Amino acid sequence: MINKIAASVAEALAGVKDGATVMIGGFGTAGIPLELIDGLIAQGAKDLTVVNNNAGNGDTGLAALLATGRVRKIICSFPRQADSFVFDGLYRSGKLELELVPQGNLSERIRAAGAGIGGFFTPTGYGTELAKGKETRVIDGKGYVLEQPIHGDVALIKAERGDRWGNLTYRMTARNFGPSMAMACQQTIASVHDIVELGGLDPEAIVTPAIFVSKIVKIPRQATQAGGFKKAA
Repeated sequence: MINKIAASVAEALAGVKDGATVMIGGFGTAGIPLELIDGLIAQGAKDLTVVNNNAGNGDTGLAALLATGRVRKIICSFPRQADSFVFDGLYRSGKLELELVPQGNLSERIRAAGAGIGGFFTPTGYGTELAKGKETRVIDGKGYVLEQPIHGDVALIKAERGDRWGNLTYRMTARNFGPSMAMACQQTIASVHDIVELGGLDPEAIVTPAIFVSKIVKIPRQATQAGGFKKAA
C-alpha cells in the first residue's frame, strides 16, 4: 500500500544529505514551509545550496537557516529587503555565495528542469552583467542569453491538502513555486494542513500529482489570539 505520510518532520527530512541542493517554496512570506525549514535546521545537513525567490526575512525561516552557516550558496531573484540583515551580513563577509537570477528566469529554469528541457534562450539579462560568461545569440535581430535548468535534490514545499499517495492542492498564492520545484527535484517533501482519504481531492483540482511527491507531513494550523485559526498563505 502506497503511504507517503511521514509521522513527523524529522522523519520526513531524515534523508537530506550534506551538499544537497534544496529548493524551498515561497514568495516573500507566502507559502514558506516554515516547519520544514526548522526541521532542516534541526536535522543538521550542511554545505547546502538553497534555491528560493528571496533570501530570508528577519531571523526566522530561511533567514534562520542561513544564520546556521550551513548554506554555502543561495540562488534567488530578490535577496535584499528591509529585514534581510542575515543575508546581508553573510554575503558582505564572504560567507555566502549568491547567484542572482531574474525572477522570470528563475521560474523558467526550475520549470525547465522538471520538463526535461536542456536550456532556453531568453532576452532577460542580455547585455548586462548577468549574461557574463553565458552563450548569447541574436535571433531575428534581438539578443538572447542561454539559461540552464536548475535541478535540485530536495524540494521543501507548503501545500494545503494532500492524501496518502502524495497528491497535493494549494491555497491561493501559497502555490507559487511549489509545483515546479516538486517536478525539478529528485524528492519532494510537502507540509499540509489536511490529509484526506483517497478520492477526497477533486482530480481536477490536484495541482501536484503524487508521482512528484516523496513525503507529506501534517502541520497543525496555528491558533490566533482571537481563538480562531490562522490560515496563513
